[in-house]
Amino acid sequence: MPVVFVAACKLPTPFAEFTMHGFLEKTSGREHVVLSLGDVTDGAPVLGRVHSECLTGDALFSQRCDCGSQLEAALQAIAREGRGVLLYLRQEGRGIGLLNKIRAYELQDGGADTVEANERLGFAADQRDYAICLPMLEHVGVQSLRLMTNNPRKVKALTEMGITVAERVPLHTGHNPHNKLYLATKANKLGHMMGNQHQNEADPA
Repeated sequence: MPVVFVAACKLPTPFAEFTMHGFLEKTSGREHVVLSLGDVTDGAPVLGRVHSECLTGDALFSQRCDCGSQLEAALQAIAREGRGVLLYLRQEGRGIGLLNKIRAYELQDGGADTVEANERLGFAADQRDYAICLPMLEHVGVQSLRLMTNNPRKVKALTEMGITVAERVPLHTGHNPHNKLYLATKANKLGHMMGNQHQNEADPA
């Protein structure tokens, strides 16, 4: 099994008191968590999000991406529903790590988009591995998700590993003048379902 359960505790937040389940990825040593709320073990589709770590957006309030806004919106949505899960995966920078992400940002400062920057550094546009989600969801008893995401790759990856994605719930938030090109690139190069507002903004002119 790629990840093993370590411990669980209560996690009070401004939105709700979640239960935080900690997991260790044995091959890499990375630590991941699931936040759960309410009874998610009854087999009915569970509102959920698979969120990859973004230190700059989640903790440092960066406007270069929409990650922090998506994290907050997802937790708020789960709290409103009184039931749900959020998987927080330690896969910074779409899997390239924090320091390489800073190197990629430096290239973006020079005019590259987010995909071009990763590729210039020798990485794929998206190196995340969602296989670790299956044992984490199995541990907390989730069989079916109403997945909050704009990323069709997440839906495909979870479906292929046997997790039912009963519904894709769009998560459009955090748009600002600093991330227009970033969001356009996600829509046009990575296939994210961002709506029409970003489709014509991929060329920074």
